[in-house]
Amino acid sequence: MSNLRNGSLTRRSFGGIALGLTAAGILAGHTAGAGQGKKVARKNGHGLVADGQIDAGDLSVGYAELGPSDGSPVLLFHGWPYDINAFAEVAPLLADQGHRVIVPHLRGYGSTKFLADDTMRNGQQSALAVDAIKLMDVLRIERATVAGFDWGARTAGIVAALWPERCKGLVSVSGYLIGNQTAGKVPLPPRAELQWWYQFYFATERGRDGYEKYTNDFARLIWQLASPQWKFDDKTFERSAAAFANPDHVAIVVHNYRWRLGLTEGEARFDEFETKLASAPEIHVPAITMEGDANGAPHPDPKAYAGKFKAKYEHRLIKGGIGHNLPQESPEAFAQAVIDVDAWA
Repeated sequence: MSNLRNGSLTRRSFGGIALGLTAAGILAGHTAGAGQGKKVARKNGHGLVADGQIDAGDLSVGYAELGPSDGSPVLLFHGWPYDINAFAEVAPLLADQGHRVIVPHLRGYGSTKFLADDTMRNGQQSALAVDAIKLMDVLRIERATVAGFDWGARTAGIVAALWPERCKGLVSVSGYLIGNQTAGKVPLPPRAELQWWYQFYFATERGRDGYEKYTNDFARLIWQLASPQWKFDDKTFERSAAAFANPDHVAIVVHNYRWRLGLTEGEARFDEFETKLASAPEIHVPAITMEGDANGAPHPDPKAYAGKFKAKYEHRLIKGGIGHNLPQESPEAFAQAVIDVDAWA
């Protein structure tokens, strides 16, 4: 697959790879791993089903699992406002290549629920990363390749930075997204602040109430702004929007953005992790960062974070009008990055 190595890819450059990855096995919905694992989902537009449910840490986590149970593990993390269906095509591609693929709903999404009513509905960055580690623990996954975009890229990056012994490799859309609450309090130039308009909206009670009242309208607008050339249809959006009906969704989203701006506190039990993350730790596992050439969401310049990756590293620009939701807009490119970084380890 040498034509994937140049770091600047187009939809057309994936023609041959797509034919290989979307072989008749996927299209026919065959069983991966010669009967050893789960049935690989058909690539037929019906999306992923979170048919797994397991208690892990604070949560009962809903997740989809594809591929052979003894395959090299891959965890895929979605962002806001998306859900596991961002990987509806990526997951079968990876499963067909022999990976054990786990795609969890993050806290506040889909069938993932809190185990206790009195647990804080906390959206801070380290809480989501601890969720990932707890899930790996109960699924008895010692090491995995972790990959994601948006909130999911941040979660995957934190796992790689704080628990490198649990991370085989990292794929991160928009690169190094580990946050710093103190830095988040510093004003940006007006044009940069404009890109983060929804953070300021969520900082108000009007914003919270508005998001609760117009959740799906809000999410659809974000999809359009973040991926201006992605022509998704109503069925595709509604499939993911079902995950926003989670009773904790609004609370988690609002807390996440208020916490980033330093407008609300997290939990003391995560202070140790946040102290480490505030130092912008280096990442010492193999990594591929990716960016779509039409990403309408705020994102850093790849040159600004390249130095954070100290093991084998590559950045890939995916061309062809690809926006923020890169796994769903260019699934072959994302799947290939996961396959490649997993092979590096």
